[in-house]
Amino acid sequence: MGTINGWIFVAVTLCGVGCFAWIVAGRVRLIMAGKPDGRMKLSWQRTAVAGGQVFGHRRLLQDRRSGLMHLVLFYGFIVLQLGALEIIFKGLTDRSLPLADRSWFAFLQETTVVLILLAVAYAAYRRYVRRLSRLPKGWKPALVLIWITALMVSVALTLAFDRLREGKEEASAMAPLSSALASALQEISSNAHWIRNGYEAAWWAHLTLLLGFLVYVPLSKHFHLLTAPVNWLFRPGGPPKMAPLDLEDETSEKFGMNEIADLTRATRLDLFACVECGRCTDACPAANTDKGLSPMHLMTKLRDTLLAKGKIFSPSAAMPLPSSSSTMDIRQTMTWQSESWMISDSSSAEPSLIGDVITEQELWACTTCRACEESCPVGNHQLTPLVEMRRYLVLTEGRMPAEAKKTLQNIDRQSNPWGFPRQERAAWLDAFAAREGWRVPTIRDNPKPEWLWWVGSMGAYDLRARGVTFAFARLLREAGVSFAVLGAEERNSGDTPRRLGDEYLFQELCRSNIETFRRYGIKRIVTTCPHTYHLFRNEYRDFGFDGEVKHHTELLAELLAEGRLAPRQPVARTMTLHDSCYLARYNGVTEAPRAILSAIPGLKVAEMARSGKQGLCCGAGGGRMWLEEPGRRVNVVRTAQALETGADLIGSSCPYCLTMMEEGVRLHGAEERTTALDVAELLAMSVFPMRKREG
Repeated sequence: MGTINGWIFVAVTLCGVGCFAWIVAGRVRLIMAGKPDGRMKLSWQRTAVAGGQVFGHRRLLQDRRSGLMHLVLFYGFIVLQLGALEIIFKGLTDRSLPLADRSWFAFLQETTVVLILLAVAYAAYRRYVRRLSRLPKGWKPALVLIWITALMVSVALTLAFDRLREGKEEASAMAPLSSALASALQEISSNAHWIRNGYEAAWWAHLTLLLGFLVYVPLSKHFHLLTAPVNWLFRPGGPPKMAPLDLEDETSEKFGMNEIADLTRATRLDLFACVECGRCTDACPAANTDKGLSPMHLMTKLRDTLLAKGKIFSPSAAMPLPSSSSTMDIRQTMTWQSESWMISDSSSAEPSLIGDVITEQELWACTTCRACEESCPVGNHQLTPLVEMRRYLVLTEGRMPAEAKKTLQNIDRQSNPWGFPRQERAAWLDAFAAREGWRVPTIRDNPKPEWLWWVGSMGAYDLRARGVTFAFARLLREAGVSFAVLGAEERNSGDTPRRLGDEYLFQELCRSNIETFRRYGIKRIVTTCPHTYHLFRNEYRDFGFDGEVKHHTELLAELLAEGRLAPRQPVARTMTLHDSCYLARYNGVTEAPRAILSAIPGLKVAEMARSGKQGLCCGAGGGRMWLEEPGRRVNVVRTAQALETGADLIGSSCPYCLTMMEEGVRLHGAEERTTALDVAELLAMSVFPMRKREG
């Protein structure tokens, strides 16, 4: 192409790559300016998981159509980078790279161009024709689609003019796109000057679009192309858990998060990895019931506040942050951050995250169900900043909803959320003995049990949940399991205080409970509450507990497999199973309750559209069991999904879920045709034929 064009190429390329490097370096500095939190560590296990997510698109393919579209774009651009090297090299030297002159290489490149154009057309259809509510509709998404289309057209035109330049005028099955275009272009003119100028124009257009897109990537949500693989690489393995606070650190002036400076490196990386796909908001029970919370909105507002303070291309400081009180408002304001960019003034006053960026209504709307994190294709932890801001409100400022304050006071004083007298925690033992004629052994009756059964506040105090307690006690005895309960010595597990942000009360309860376990030499615990199960199994370990913990469905499934329980009585009913978030999403336990149901003769199981790890929350998690719920109730929405299956039983394996499902059935007026049961109650109906219902 000549010496002058060669020097121009070098100058343009250095300019584009230099701008890209400068912008990326600025964002890296912003990330590394965050507080280290110990999360960003490498391991072979994390590397394997990251590889599966990045190159296997495992999370993206949960939505098959969208996942396949992204798969085509991802691998298409990888393939076309080889073609871009060939185009640039050939334009500068008039020679092909090794292997690039093979017919299969041309066929691969041109097929990829067509597939990418089809993927872009589908993306435009989803966003602007179907108008999926979770996808922003601003000009920036359209710009990207136009940019990619123009890039593909420049590739096709460069290849077509190159064929004419080399005198390859015949049609070719191995170069179907370029040969067809070459034929059409030759109809316009076969003049050598026209062909040469056309080739150079297409070549420069391709290079300019390529470098322009390179510079644009770190300025947009497409920065996830670089940050998402890193995010997956540093994503912690195992069940997610809240990080403990060092409450004895006398140098700490506050706990939790309320300023940009409080954002950790891992959270900052999450913010830059966000792809703004809206999957998290689509899955969020609060967003789906008009509570004003959008996990995607949370991430983008924090990111753009960070950029504004970082004095790197960011939304206009004059642009107000949107506030929204409904799902419709949330989805309309998802594009607020993409409409105006400028160099911001970092000398402005430090914004308070709570109030200036995120409303308290948003913070308290979350049920901590992790549907957002489970659906996120880039491995973000949306809950981390949210729970840290709750901690700030409760521990540093002492602010919380009135119901939350009352609940925490009750737990502190009486070790249960209702404030019932602590000595009544063991009253269920007397009620059970009066009904069954035998007593459930306490730790004093059986000081060396195989299993300590943690009954929990719901199982001990709540009259409906006692039905599950009674059923499980009978099943354990029938199976010959050596077990005991703490009775009046049992305290609150600490789940509600921790999720509401009261880390101080949680740690007090945690250490007290662990001391009790040590005093009695407890190494194995079974519980009917998934929240307690997760807490003991994962979060108590940060405080020194290392015992084995099982959920009651896991233990019952094992007892059935060993033949120690024998379901005899057919249950000719149809059940749909509601999965507890803290069992399914937090700990991956989905098969145990289904194994129990499959062992019951005559029972049919009808799965909901959203089940297992994709199930919708009942609305009680994150301490919301004890808070007032404005607007549409989450449990009503979830119960409607259960009723759509036509099942006459709604199964659960969590006392919170059972309560919420029963209330949902009542609010739908479906008591005559549908009943909510714990799977242990249903199993007891089959194992003990004379009992139709426990409790």
